Amino acid sequence: MIRETARDTARTWAEISLGNLEHNYRALRACAPDSRFLATVKANGYGHGAIPVARRLVELGADYLAVACLEEGAALRRAGITAPILILGYTPPELAAEVVELELTQGIFTPPLAKALSGAAGAAGKRARVHLKVDTGMSRLGVLDHDPQRAAEELEALCALPHLEAEGIFTHFADADGDEGYTMLQFTRFLDVLDQLEAGYGRTFEIRHCAASAAVLNYPCTHMDMVRPGIALYGHYPDPSCEGLDGPWLKPVMALYSRVAAVRAFPADTPVSYGCTASFGPDGGRTAVLPIGYADGLHRALSNRGSVWLDGHARPIMGRVCMDMCMAALPPEAQVKPGDVAEVFGAHLPVEEHARLAGTIQYELLCGVAPRVPRIYLDA
Repeated sequence: MIRETARDTARTWAEISLGNLEHNYRALRACAPDSRFLATVKANGYGHGAIPVARRLVELGADYLAVACLEEGAALRRAGITAPILILGYTPPELAAEVVELELTQGIFTPPLAKALSGAAGAAGKRARVHLKVDTGMSRLGVLDHDPQRAAEELEALCALPHLEAEGIFTHFADADGDEGYTMLQFTRFLDVLDQLEAGYGRTFEIRHCAASAAVLNYPCTHMDMVRPGIALYGHYPDPSCEGLDGPWLKPVMALYSRVAAVRAFPADTPVSYGCTASFGPDGGRTAVLPIGYADGLHRALSNRGSVWLDGHARPIMGRVCMDMCMAALPPEAQVKPGDVAEVFGAHLPVEEHARLAGTIQYELLCGVAPRVPRIYLDA
């Protein structure tokens, strides 16, 4: 964990407010007080740093952590995190023994992985904890349950394997931040297959879950036994429609900064950056050179479109964003000097605005902040 003093010498850095993370955790927990809380820390904690974020969330009382793959779960275990960890995505059957050894919970949906986990657990004298994945309309991973009876048969066959502990069952909503009708169709399909499993096989589950951030905020009826917020934990709404008048008011956890490397003055008609896509007019002009580029996570689509907050104003990015640098245009009156700090996104320039200009979503920009950018943890 990098402490606050590191910002004094950093060229570019991200500040992670663990205080804001705690605020968001408590706000979201209040939305589903009767459900367990699975904190999603996949993709390096959505770019915020999985290990420091996971440690704080476990301290706060999170019941479960979620990762996308075995490698992410193993990293948390190596860091000494002993809380239950669910692998949401695919694990090759050949790695089943490592899942068992690390006591990770695996999402399963096909016989090969289920059989491999059962065999590995039996060989180790253990039981492998699993959550069954049901595809109710995401059309990605899971046992397809458009026919609840057939889906129940497939799911029961997985549960019946020896040495497996079928602790949970879950699905994933495709459009909970946009289409209520489709979300409720998926939820109904999920409930139907649960009914079929109980009626036909007496199979019930300790943990049923389907609500990620949008459903946590929009659809209390879907909270069930556990909720699993992701982007909302980090202070961002999946869609503006999720921001209700009564809250919770989420606080962004990450802000991204860079330090002015140079202030340059140029004569008339001077082009700027690769491809000469921008140039000064007949009066020339100035730029602030910032040591942040697309290799740090500043999206190249922000070339000639985005801005940085510098000297109390939004200064437009001029020319193409380079791999390691970019240039911000300065008006004659700007009092900018080398060493000054520019906010790339944060309190003055929300990451959502960058995402809009880049034609993407805030998830991508947060996850895209590169590993070489140091994370400085506030309230640590």
